[in-house]
Amino acid sequence: MAHTSGPRSFIPMNIAILTVSDTRSLADDKSGQVLVDRLQAAGHALADRAIVKDDVDAIQAQTKAWIADKGIDVIISTGGTGFTGRDVTPEAMIPLFEKQMDGFSWLFHKISFEKIGTSTIQSRATGGVADATYIFCIPGSSGACKDAWDGIFAYQLDYRHMPCNFVEMMPRLDEHLKRSKLQTKPEA
Repeated sequence: MAHTSGPRSFIPMNIAILTVSDTRSLADDKSGQVLVDRLQAAGHALADRAIVKDDVDAIQAQTKAWIADKGIDVIISTGGTGFTGRDVTPEAMIPLFEKQMDGFSWLFHKISFEKIGTSTIQSRATGGVADATYIFCIPGSSGACKDAWDGIFAYQLDYRHMPCNFVEMMPRLDEHLKRSKLQTKPEA
């Protein structure tokens, strides 16, 4: 069984929170605030926070800026994962992924099912990696944000979590880029 203990020390992550909404502002962004409160209580740093409209270009522009920022380790977006006409977060994010994390969606839905039953099927939660940055897209409800943090992020973003976690994988996320550069070096 997984646990958090042993000789490892906590390593704080720099996490950016993106709220995707046509109607929210920082003053009434309950879901984004849930994530901020939880990440800070866990000892992580809030690297940045933004709210963008349900628009593919706007979502991608903010996400690309954060991916390019080497001071940001993790991006968590909340909102825009449903099926209505304005829900476009997966359409914006998935093309940015170098690798999609299918297990994140599965585990989020498993946790969510325990709380809201079959209504979890209405979410297109997803996760992936782009340029050594973890990206997660979760629903816009504060309950979904609590479930994702308490059931997944609290463990996977904690280096002390055993047997494995996202933090310990970070130095190896861009290995393909390093190998690629090595392979293209001219021979002596």
